[in-house]
Amino acid sequence: MEGMELLETLCSIRAASGDERKMKAFLLDHILRKQDNWKNKPEIFHGDDFQDCIVLVFGRPRTAVFAHMDSIGFTARYKNQLVKIGAPHIQSGIILVGEDRHGEIECELQLDEDRTISCLFDREIDRGTNLTFMPDWRETEDAVQCCYMDNRLGVWTALEICKTLEDGIIVFSCWEEHGGGSVPYLAKFIHEKYQIRKALISDITWVTDGVPAGNGTVISLRDSGLPRRSFVEQIIQLAKKSGAKFQLEVEGSGGSDGNELQKQPYPIDWCFIGPPEENVHTPDEKVRKSDIAENLKLYRYLMQEL
Repeated sequence: MEGMELLETLCSIRAASGDERKMKAFLLDHILRKQDNWKNKPEIFHGDDFQDCIVLVFGRPRTAVFAHMDSIGFTARYKNQLVKIGAPHIQSGIILVGEDRHGEIECELQLDEDRTISCLFDREIDRGTNLTFMPDWRETEDAVQCCYMDNRLGVWTALEICKTLEDGIIVFSCWEEHGGGSVPYLAKFIHEKYQIRKALISDITWVTDGVPAGNGTVISLRDSGLPRRSFVEQIIQLAKKSGAKFQLEVEGSGGSDGNELQKQPYPIDWCFIGPPEENVHTPDEKVRKSDIAENLKLYRYLMQEL
């Protein structure tokens, strides 16, 4: 499948929630290098008013795609104790990486009997240092597997959409894994400047008993958030016309930038669409290539028709 080298690179970049600087720098460089080959050249918004987020505006936009660029991880506390960023899987033996003022870090996560999380390393790590899962890229004919498919695959999808997008907005947001924080001002910007009332959330969902891998991308009817039913039904009708293979999800937990978008004082409808993955929030997140392809096919159609 084309483009997997880019996805592998995205999965290797350390960008835990609150420290998305390296991901922002990579994305800006990629956009500036590639935009001349895209169907349309976007207007790029970033800087102090956007913190570490990036907004790309193509043509006369009607719909926005949100893709969060951050990941789960850990923050070093005292004596190499760790504090979770978001909700990472905790298991002794997981290899974590990072960097402090003394240099590169590669350490082993340890879960003590009293449930204290720490790491084994030959010195005390500077307090406040972020640690993330060590990337271990695995690719077969059918699937890709690595840490941080959530949500580097959502970011990858957004970048692929950019290649052919005529009218629309792509939003690369921050902090999603740890409770959000960037969506309020991003929603304000796209609604007040461009009157955006529709949004798609490019993220990753879970393989469950009702949503198997290999059966296409997923349109979420609800999770812990509750999107407006009339908008979701519009998405489903368009999905049927698109020819993309998809399945419907109903969950009572989990969330995305859509949850935060719904809390803002702007009439912006949203719908979560993304491929299902196995081993959520572990170093071994796995997604089928066929689901990735169907997801991109559906996004390209929706961005034309919405």
